[in-house]
Amino acid sequence: MITNFEKSDSMIKRAQELIPAGCHTYSKGPDQSPLLGPKVISHGKGSHVWDVDGNEYIDWAMGLTAVSLGHAFEPVLSAVRSELEKGVNFQCPSPIESELAELFLKSVPSAEMVKFAKNGSTVTTAAVKLARAYTGKKYVAFCADHGFFSYDDWYMGVKACNSGVPAELASLTLTFKYNDIASVEALFRQHPGEIACVILEPMEFDFPVDNFLHKVKDLCHQNGAVFILDEMITGFKLGFPGIHTELGIEPDLSTWGKGVANGFSTCMLAGKKEIMNLGGINHDKERVFLISTTHGAETHALAAAIASITYTRDNNTIESDKQKGLIINKEVNALIKKHNLEKHLELKGHPCWQLMVFRDKDGIASDGLKTLFYQEVIKHGILFRGTFNLSVSHTEEDMQKTFAAFDKAMAVYARGVDEGYEKYLVGEPIKPVFRKYN
Repeated sequence: MITNFEKSDSMIKRAQELIPAGCHTYSKGPDQSPLLGPKVISHGKGSHVWDVDGNEYIDWAMGLTAVSLGHAFEPVLSAVRSELEKGVNFQCPSPIESELAELFLKSVPSAEMVKFAKNGSTVTTAAVKLARAYTGKKYVAFCADHGFFSYDDWYMGVKACNSGVPAELASLTLTFKYNDIASVEALFRQHPGEIACVILEPMEFDFPVDNFLHKVKDLCHQNGAVFILDEMITGFKLGFPGIHTELGIEPDLSTWGKGVANGFSTCMLAGKKEIMNLGGINHDKERVFLISTTHGAETHALAAAIASITYTRDNNTIESDKQKGLIINKEVNALIKKHNLEKHLELKGHPCWQLMVFRDKDGIASDGLKTLFYQEVIKHGILFRGTFNLSVSHTEEDMQKTFAAFDKAMAVYARGVDEGYEKYLVGEPIKPVFRKYN
C-alpha cells in the first residue's frame, strides 16, 4: 500500500512559491491530484514512473497522453543522442527539418506543407490566423465539447478563466456541439459570410455519427470557411497517420503533437499548400507572419519525431495498442458489472484512448467520486487520471495489476456512492482546470 507522499507534498509546496500553480501546464497541478497521491514525479521507464518518495506506479497518464511509446524509450533516445552530439540550434535550417517534413508529408495524405513548433497552442493559433488571412473573415468556431485547443485569446476568451482577455476578442469566437450539425448550421446562419474557420478534434471519446464531420466540412466549404482538424492527441495514436484517415475525412488544415515525438516537444501545423504557403516568402500575395520560433526546430526534438513516427509505422504499434484496449474495455466493464456500478461508472472511447466517467447515486458526474477512485488505485501502485493512454510499453502484467487494483477501488467507490464520497476521500476533490476562482 502506497501511503507516503511527504517529499512530494513538500516539493510541490515549494514549487508553488516559485512557479505560478507550481507547474507549467495546469493539468499537472496539485489540484489535479488526490491529497493521498504523488505531486512530483522523479523519473519513468517504459510504462512505469516513480515519484520523489520512491513510490512506483504503472502509468496510464503517460505525460498527458504525450508519451505514446514509453518513458525513456531507447529507439527514440538513441536518435536524440545522435543529434545532441551535433548541436541543436543554428542560424540556418538543419537538413533534419526537411527530412522530418518529407517523412511527415509522405505519411499524411491530406497535407501538402508542414510547419514545426514547440507546443500545441502555437500551431492551433497559427491555423486560426491562416484561416482568417485566407478567407478575409473574422469569426472562429470551435467544438465546445472538446477538452482544449489553445491558451491563446481566441480560445480562452470564452472559457470560465478568461481574465486578461478583452471582451472584444472573445466576441469573435463561436462554439458548437459535437455530433450536433444543427448547432453548426445555426452559426453560419447567424454570421453569414463572416466565419473564417471551424476547428474541432475528429473525435474525443465519442465517434462521429451520421457523417457529422463530412457535413461540417461541407458547411465550411459552402460558406467559404476553412475546415481544421486537431489531431494533437489522436494523431499517430488512434490511427496511422491520424484518426481522420480512418474516419474518411480530409481537412484543409490539421494540427499534430502529442503522438508525434514520444514526449519531446515537436508539434506540427499541416495542410493544403494554397493556404499554408501564405506563411511563406515565395508568393505575390499579402504575407502572413505565421510561426516564427527560435526553438521550433531544435534538431534533437525533430530526431525524436522521426524516430517515433518511424517506429510507430514499422512496428504497427497502433494495432497492438487497439488489442490491449479491447482487453481493458472487456475486463473493466466486467468489474463494473461485478460491483453493480453500471449506473455510476462508464468506460467509453476509442480502444487506444478510453475515458472513465464517474457518476453519483443520481447519475450526475462527480469530481468527488472521481478523486476517490484515483486515491484508491494509487494505493495499489496505479497512476490513473481517468483515461487509458496506451503505449507499446504497457504489458499484460501491467493490465492484470491494474484490473486487480480497479477491483479493490470499485468496492470502495460503491460505498462512496451509497454513503457519500466524503466518508472515504482524504482531502478535497480535484478541481476543474477551467474555473474562474481558486
